[in-house]
Amino acid sequence: MNDTTDSYDSPWKEALQHFFPDFLAFFFPEAHADIDWRLGYEFLDKELQQIVRDAELGRRYADILAQVWRHGGDEAWVLVHVEVQGQQQVAFAERMYVYNYRLYDRYRRQVASMAVLADEQPHWRPQEFAYELWGCRPGIVFPVVKLLDYAARWSELEASSNPFATVVMAHLKAQETRRDPIERQGWKLWLTRRLYKLGYDRQRVIDLFGFIDWVLQLPPPQALDFWQQIQETEEEKRMRYITSVERIGIEKGVQQGMQQGMQQGMQRGQADLVLRLLNRRFGVISPRLIEQVRAVHGEQMPDLLDVALTAVSLDEVTAAVDALARDPGAGAVR
Repeated sequence: MNDTTDSYDSPWKEALQHFFPDFLAFFFPEAHADIDWRLGYEFLDKELQQIVRDAELGRRYADILAQVWRHGGDEAWVLVHVEVQGQQQVAFAERMYVYNYRLYDRYRRQVASMAVLADEQPHWRPQEFAYELWGCRPGIVFPVVKLLDYAARWSELEASSNPFATVVMAHLKAQETRRDPIERQGWKLWLTRRLYKLGYDRQRVIDLFGFIDWVLQLPPPQALDFWQQIQETEEEKRMRYITSVERIGIEKGVQQGMQQGMQQGMQRGQADLVLRLLNRRFGVISPRLIEQVRAVHGEQMPDLLDVALTAVSLDEVTAAVDALARDPGAGAVR
């Protein structure tokens, strides 16, 4: 897949605005605990953009400025400045410093600047900027989180109901599957189905799916398969959340193709996806295993997809398929 298909600016911005309290609770819990959320919060986008225009130091990935109220204390309200940076940049820490002091200069309020590093360079972790001249040392130290670190904490992400666990998982899989549309389709389907398993309300499902759909873009053939499977999922759960929203990431041609493809049978489409994933990950698959996968019942396909994505060997896959064959009414196979 072409690198240019992955664009994170808008989905990250929207996720920050839709789930701001969840964002702080997930990444910066100390700040979240010190804010009196009963008093609400206000985004100051126009004010931040003025600061940015006055002190442009490189392309921003996504940023927000919010006015919040603390629990007690002399400073009734303060500013939270958040930057999501997608590429290694020499001037990034300097930019954090400049934006922080310009915001303080404008409002004369305490400003907490925080950063999310969403790049793919594990050793790039800027956390401070300072210079010294003749005993004078201005500067800033700011907290950061590195999204790459969460790859080793995948089980924690899976267990979390915080919306930003989904955001992080989708972001990581978008980076990992940039050139593998088959595996990307599998993870996109898994992440989308997970939204329903978590019991989110309709609007939260739609908002989070907007992020998943944007960062995990698929070529037309995989997009067609994906939408067939999502329609089946929604019919099974009787939750017409995503497919009821007009033009939510679906091109007109894909919509038409999806209607035609529905006639071909959804179960076979899911089996084909599992087989493509297994072939991509493990190489040649035996005719017997192919036959067994195609025989798995439709309601068990989500469990088999989990295995296809996470199994470490074909033996593990074969054992899971055998278990399903012995007990067609079984639930999760893992």
